[in-house]
Parts: sequence; structure tokens; C-alpha cells
Amino acid sequence: MPYINVKFTKGSATPEQKAKIIEGMTNVLRDVIDKAPAATWVVIDEVEFEDWGVGGLPVLDYWEKTGISASASQNRN
Repeated sequence: MPYINVKFTKGSATPEQKAKIIEGMTNVLRDVIDKAPAATWVVIDEVEFEDWGVGGLPVLDYWEKTGISASASQNRN
């Protein structure tokens, strides 16, 4: 029974987008390794910004330092 764990920062996806992620990940395993969707588990974990780091920095500091676009970080509230 496959188990897929998707993690991203809190507020990065709407409920509708999460549903599409779950469907899409399930379909990948069905299409690539012939796993039954009913046997595939997908779990989405939303991580608080202060609990996520990249490049040795908290993610918000990293985004500021690297000049990430507003559209990529618009759901940071």
C-alpha cells in the first residue's frame, strides 16, 4: 500500500488545490506502477513558516534574501 507525504508551508494551497494534488499523486502511482487508487494514501502536511528552512535560513528570510517574487509567496499570511 503506497503512502505519499507532501509537505509545504502553511497556506500554500487552497482546499481545491490540495484535492488536485491528492488526485494527481494517486494517478501517478496508478499510471507508473499500476497501484490501485483505493490502496494509495496521500497525506498533506502544512508546516508553519517558522518551522521551515532552506539555504540555512528560515524560509521567509531566505525568500527576502533571494528576492522571491510576490506571486510565489502571496499565501504567506
